[in-house]
Amino acid sequence: MSVPYVNFQKVDKHSGIPAYLQIVNQIKAKILLGELKVGMQLPTVRELEKIFDVNINTVLKALERLKIEGLVESEQGIGYFISGNIDVSVDVLNDVYELVRTIKKKGLDLLTALKIIEEVWKNV
Repeated sequence: MSVPYVNFQKVDKHSGIPAYLQIVNQIKAKILLGELKVGMQLPTVRELEKIFDVNINTVLKALERLKIEGLVESEQGIGYFISGNIDVSVDVLNDVYELVRTIKKKGLDLLTALKIIEEVWKNV
């Protein structure tokens, strides 16, 4: 089962977050949101290199991390496939949607909201 068109974003080289982790997080988000399902094939490593605008070693590091986490597996000479799901309850997703709605209503931008969440996360 090939992957349908999935809208990945280029890596933000100025974000302070390692490029391979940005790739890992994007793929995890697509799995979480159901855009990537078990059995779907990811684009080739060379295609991912172009999509994310990074070095091939960065892509391979991200894929290796996802393999360790049980979310992708590779088949020699064929490619990488989604092999696991991220289980998040509907209640948690609903809470996140409500939080984002509230943050947007308050006029906070995404970067500020993420910083606040990160600080709260560290202290809880």
